[in-house]
Amino acid sequence: MASSSSSSSSRELQKELEAKANDLSKIQKDISKNHQVRKKYTIQLGENELVLKELDLLNEDANVYKLIGPVLVKQDLAEANANVKKRIEYISAKLKRLDSTLQDLEEKQNSKKEAIFKLQQRIQAGKAKA
Repeated sequence: MASSSSSSSSRELQKELEAKANDLSKIQKDISKNHQVRKKYTIQLGENELVLKELDLLNEDANVYKLIGPVLVKQDLAEANANVKKRIEYISAKLKRLDSTLQDLEEKQNSKKEAIFKLQQRIQAGKAKA
């Protein structure tokens, strides 16, 4: 009788372990997606900072054009500067949010790993008793 109850609790622990492993896998996928999105925004930030440096080199009477679809449209230098600065602010804010999300995901990942490790130890201890 004792062996059937221990085997059923062992199966329950195994199911719990599988569920935690699946949760960990989902968290790791989310972390991977976050890294990909963060990389994209980091590249955009670098490009926009480069554009801002180039705009700063121009004289105030220089012609500036913005690509809208297939058409180049003339734009005021001050307006172009303001647009690029707003884009840099937006991208920087987005990167901060992504960093915060990443930190939360990594904390969840670490706690899941810890829970899985403790569960594995319980399973091992149960097998040692049997």
